[in-house]
Amino acid sequence: MRISPALVERMLDHCRAGLPNEACGLLAGAGGDIVDVYCIANADPSPATYTIEPEGHFRALMDAEARGLELVGAFHSHVDGPARPSATDIAGAAEPDWVWVVVGPMHQEAEVRAFRIDGDRAFEEDLVVGDG
Repeated sequence: MRISPALVERMLDHCRAGLPNEACGLLAGAGGDIVDVYCIANADPSPATYTIEPEGHFRALMDAEARGLELVGAFHSHVDGPARPSATDIAGAAEPDWVWVVVGPMHQEAEVRAFRIDGDRAFEEDLVVGDG
């Protein structure tokens, strides 16, 4: 899965702006790549959990569909934890075909990593940052 450096920077900016709480958003894709990032408010402002705000989710879905894209995943930050899904993240992963991107820890140089979640396990997915 490929994502441009500009989209990674947009995610990082949104996650930094969300501090001291987790930040979140959705990912739109085409052809197996992430082609847009929707930065959405955390409806559960907390340093340990996130909930993608429903109205923002709906707007992202409508925009993606109008552009011939589909929502392919979600991203969120871990304020102090590593860039991998927590047990809470895994339990809340309601879309089995989505990619789940985790950014963290936010108080250090944050990593950006992608995962697929199957049942109660997370499997890292290659995330290539680059254009083309």
